[in-house]
Amino acid sequence: MAVTEPAPAVPSAAQAHQGERRAGEGGALEGILRRQSLRESAARTYARSLPIVPVRARGLTIEGADGRRYLDCLSGAGTLALGHNHPVVLEAIKKVLDSGAPLHVLDLATPVKDAFTTELFATLPAGLADDARIQFCGPAGTDAVEAALKLVRTATGRSGLLSFTGAYHGMTAGALDASGGATDVRVARLPYPQNYRCPFGVGGERGAELAARWTENLLDDPKSGVTTPAAMILEPVQGEGGVIPGPDDWMRRMREITAARSIPLIADEVQTGVGRTGAFWAVEHSGIVPDVMVLSKAIGGSLPLAVIVYRAELDAWEPGAHAGTFRGNQLAMAAGAATLAYVRENKLADRAATLGARMLGRLQGLAAAHPCIGDVRGRGLMIGVELVDPDTPGAHAGPPPVDQPLAVAVQQACLHRGLIVELGGRHSGVVRLLPPLTLTDEQAEAVLDRFADALAAAERAHRPRRPAPAALLRNAPGPTGRAGATGPTGPSH
Repeated sequence: MAVTEPAPAVPSAAQAHQGERRAGEGGALEGILRRQSLRESAARTYARSLPIVPVRARGLTIEGADGRRYLDCLSGAGTLALGHNHPVVLEAIKKVLDSGAPLHVLDLATPVKDAFTTELFATLPAGLADDARIQFCGPAGTDAVEAALKLVRTATGRSGLLSFTGAYHGMTAGALDASGGATDVRVARLPYPQNYRCPFGVGGERGAELAARWTENLLDDPKSGVTTPAAMILEPVQGEGGVIPGPDDWMRRMREITAARSIPLIADEVQTGVGRTGAFWAVEHSGIVPDVMVLSKAIGGSLPLAVIVYRAELDAWEPGAHAGTFRGNQLAMAAGAATLAYVRENKLADRAATLGARMLGRLQGLAAAHPCIGDVRGRGLMIGVELVDPDTPGAHAGPPPVDQPLAVAVQQACLHRGLIVELGGRHSGVVRLLPPLTLTDEQAEAVLDRFADALAAAERAHRPRRPAPAALLRNAPGPTGRAGATGPTGPSH
């Protein structure tokens, strides 16, 4: 020991007790994780890449059983608009519990349900709210997708469906049929426009126009093999597909094309809704009014709730045509009404737009120092960073291939630094940030600093010859355009 170094302090009794407690908690943690791996199905996902045991949470922060704290930018896959255990959500739940009201009522009317529906309708696009019907579904977004597909097939008498490459609509059979990874199903798959990996190799407005022309030609060509479908279903921003915003002009074209041919348009807003993208509903960016909106995640205020809202003219169902035992979840409706009102009254959608643009700019600056960042894109607080192998040429002179091992390494490096992020996109090469809408400026800085440090560490380990200082993020001036960083309407440059 150097003479200038102080002697190690003798731990106090309190510190020793705390150390013993944490050691005990560590053992309990391992036991819980071990039992989970033995008891739960092989289909578990997040538990594999995020081996933590949350015991407390508030806002952005999760505390694990081992005492470590994490900044949660997964937010229940976008469910937690207000973060964990927000006071207005807890108060709404407590109020119902203390009132003695029934917690389970199937589809009976209750004051709680009426308050939720009233608040939800107050936020809907005016062209839909003025003449809408609502169907409460099973507790997950995928059931609401199933309900939407059943609804339009009943109303139109048609069975076909238009969906998009890269789509994700859930894990039940019908929802999977409409998703991008489906095989051998009677769904016509259309190109979803994107700038970085444009299916036509051009990107921007031209790429979006070609995608719209493809759709129009497919529907009008009598030899296309596609008959007039029951509906078109799309995500205003593809989340699991890699955080790809649909360009506003293209969204308007899809609305024009479907309306002109009497094809109902279904907007899947399960993840994009309730302020996430910088508007209360993502369709509001383009100004379109869909015929059906599929809603879940944030509308339940952290509890399970899913609904579809649709034009009254489509309401051709017979009684009981779609049902679900838990469609009367009173606690979720109370928490959801409180969340919707809080987001609306505090203009959190506007906040998400402002803070999200700032975070995108900082990440685009980081890309200038890291060739492994192929693209930075998103809308509001729905952000994606696509990681690539810059040393391998892309096919047809396109972008470099996705570097999925690097993305996994970055996710694990983030976790090691107390930051929880998700992976998505093709080949799981996109690091996704879905922080709560209550994120503060200081928290945003901490998230970006930890991500930058994790990226630099993972890149050094992955490609030792190309280190990059994490401090560049703090000094980055803003969008550079080097990585072709994209928003909803085209490249930033």
